[in-house]
Amino acid sequence: MEMNPVTAEPITFEGHDTVVKLWAARCKAEGAAVAHREKELGIWQSYSWDDYYRGARRIGLALIAKGVAPGEPVLILAEDRREWLYIDLASAAIGAIPTGVYTTDSATQLAYLAGDSGARVLFVEDDEQLDKWLAARDQMPGIELVVVIEREGLATFSDPQVMFFDDFIALGADEEQKHPTLFEDRLNAVRPEDPRMLIYTSGTTGPPKGAVITHRNVIFQLVAGRELLDFRHDDNLLCFLPLCHVYERLVSCENQIANGCTVNFAESPETVFENLQEVSPDTFAGVPRIFEKMYSRLTIMRGEATAIGRIAFDWAVGVGSRVAEAREEGRGVGGWLRVQHLLADWMVLSNLRRMLGLANARRVSSGAAPVSPDLIRWFWALGIPLAEGYGMTETTAVTSVNAVDDNHIGTVGQPLPGARLRIAPDGEIQVHGPLVFAGYWNKPDKTAETFTEDGWLRTGDVGRIDNQGFLTITGRLKDIIITAGGKNITPAEIESRLKFSPYVSDAVVIGDGRKYLTALVMIDQENVEKFAQTKQIPFSDFASLTRAPEVVELIGEVVADTNRDFARVEQIKDFRLIDILLTAEDEELTPTMKLKRNYVNERHKALIDSMY
Repeated sequence: MEMNPVTAEPITFEGHDTVVKLWAARCKAEGAAVAHREKELGIWQSYSWDDYYRGARRIGLALIAKGVAPGEPVLILAEDRREWLYIDLASAAIGAIPTGVYTTDSATQLAYLAGDSGARVLFVEDDEQLDKWLAARDQMPGIELVVVIEREGLATFSDPQVMFFDDFIALGADEEQKHPTLFEDRLNAVRPEDPRMLIYTSGTTGPPKGAVITHRNVIFQLVAGRELLDFRHDDNLLCFLPLCHVYERLVSCENQIANGCTVNFAESPETVFENLQEVSPDTFAGVPRIFEKMYSRLTIMRGEATAIGRIAFDWAVGVGSRVAEAREEGRGVGGWLRVQHLLADWMVLSNLRRMLGLANARRVSSGAAPVSPDLIRWFWALGIPLAEGYGMTETTAVTSVNAVDDNHIGTVGQPLPGARLRIAPDGEIQVHGPLVFAGYWNKPDKTAETFTEDGWLRTGDVGRIDNQGFLTITGRLKDIIITAGGKNITPAEIESRLKFSPYVSDAVVIGDGRKYLTALVMIDQENVEKFAQTKQIPFSDFASLTRAPEVVELIGEVVADTNRDFARVEQIKDFRLIDILLTAEDEELTPTMKLKRNYVNERHKALIDSMY
């Protein structure tokens, strides 16, 4: 497999040049200390670093017994849970390449990943995920073994290609007796340039591509982010984004290993807000949709409060905003404002932070998509230090990031120490350094297309760098809209402003080759339903809700309010509401809940044409 050539100056974290050596050392040092917590029958259960090492060791030995060789992908199809990470580290420790599959993927998508990766072993969580393999097993002739983590619902199931997880662990325990040093021998043979993980991109511009992230890439991230990201040994983290995604993997796996934190697994995507309140993490990494939902929840709560409650809320947030503004501008906070802020915090703001589950958060990070600067300022008004960063799978999750004590709102911060950025003549951001991935799995042609002739990564993003070195993202190169009048417009900022409304879940601005801009809007179901109920607007389902004249008028007000912030050529002249409720299972949405522009344009072509 031809990979992007990189310079190989040594990079180590606490003397270790691979993630697996660092992990083994961390497990040994922490021993019986808590590494993971997850709920079983509604009660939080704790699992130690000893459990982590012992479980991964036995899985690794069982994989070796089944013939898994160094450099061979191993597929994991499961929700976030400790076994996911046990399999992940087991595979990496024996030199194999752990590869996550989204639980929202279809049987056909699973078959594509199995074929493209060449994996022979597939781990699935339960009967639901096993059904995907069973439905498309004839399309996956390369899969020789499927290991099922949970037996529930499969008591009488039997298949010669299927093993249950406890039996697989028992096989590993038997191998321990026969080969007491084999696991450690394989672990110590792993090199910095070897793949640490294979991350499949979302495939918005064609079939998904497997990005090869090396141990060296990850170790660089750990070294570069140590001070900036401020993880500490006694931190509690909440794992809720898919571990298939490089962003969550870096936070809940790699940085946990580096710093000895405790990872708490959310019960499900639906319980994230409740789990946040229970865990109250010390650092928290999320995507814009999570923070938009938090804002929406408190905005709706304020609307349902008594008159006195609304006055108190507005006063406290107003005081917090003035304090945050003074700090953003580098001004001191005057004595009277400081007194007001202490009172506002005691009466209101501290309670709001507790309600959101962020009372203990020293740093809250947003990534994976643009977030509205107004939303960041609102969180700072509450006393929540939200900072935006930028990265992509091909840069091992993080390229640049704002520091909490030097947060330039509206930018995505400065590049990580050791990373280099430049802006190409067409405005594209290009990256160089040890954070850049090795290349796409078995796709040398695609790898070559992603790099310039002098070895810089083409990000496909458009932006600018100010004289202090802070990066601002203005959009995607392929998303730039050129109107019929020849005006170049990047839609990301307009879409981000629309999404600041609690009634808008997502939006896509249209206008390439057209006389003016329009938008497709996905409403926030929960908040718009509450609006309709309060106003006694009749509706029977989501589609009828989007057609209610009062709802259309409500979104029209959001669009009009957004237009005030933009020049005439950038203003939205018309819009339509998407009348189907989209979930991560739909092709229009990525697993991190971003609308895929190409799919939306194709599927809703008639809706778009009706605006012109």
